Amino acid sequence: ERGDADVLLVHSRAAEDTFIEKGFGVNRMDVMYNFYVIVGPKEDPAKVKALTNAAEGFKAIADSKSTFLSRADKSGTNTKELAIWKKAAVTPVAANDKWYLETGKGMGDTLTMANEMKGYTLTDSGTWGTMKDKLTNLELVLQGDSILFNPYGVIAVNPAKYPNANYQAAMAFATYITSTEGQQLIKEY
Repeated sequence: ERGDADVLLVHSRAAEDTFIEKGFGVNRMDVMYNFYVIVGPKEDPAKVKALTNAAEGFKAIADSKSTFLSRADKSGTNTKELAIWKKAAVTPVAANDKWYLETGKGMGDTLTMANEMKGYTLTDSGTWGTMKDKLTNLELVLQGDSILFNPYGVIAVNPAKYPNANYQAAMAFATYITSTEGQQLIKEY
């Protein structure tokens, strides 16, 4: 919103739409998607594995006061986590709820901490896939709920609002990663 970038590659659709509505960005394009998953201790003290609804899974974690690690960093993943808590009608507060821990860290560090503490967390399926073999205390406990869909978009910063933005380069990047060649590279990664 300060105009510090030319283009954004992001995954928080509601925030993206607001960004565009406020005139900060233009020409959003779909790029790719993956899914969020809930991972937790193999013992699954909250019995999340028995559920198929992410909000019910979060409620079970809260009701059992099982450790949950939040990125608490205003990332797309953190935004999705907060939306799931809202749907679960639970408002955890780290200062009051000893089971709810805010890491302020990225996804890899949060997963590592969840593994060490045998806690639950929300992660994207890509990060989970690359790290799961090292996270011996964790397993995937819930996936497949439609709220866990994780679309990524590319947005050019609005040149009318930020004349110093390199709109031409931003659109070249956006066009490339949404092209057949760009999509093939993403698919093969």
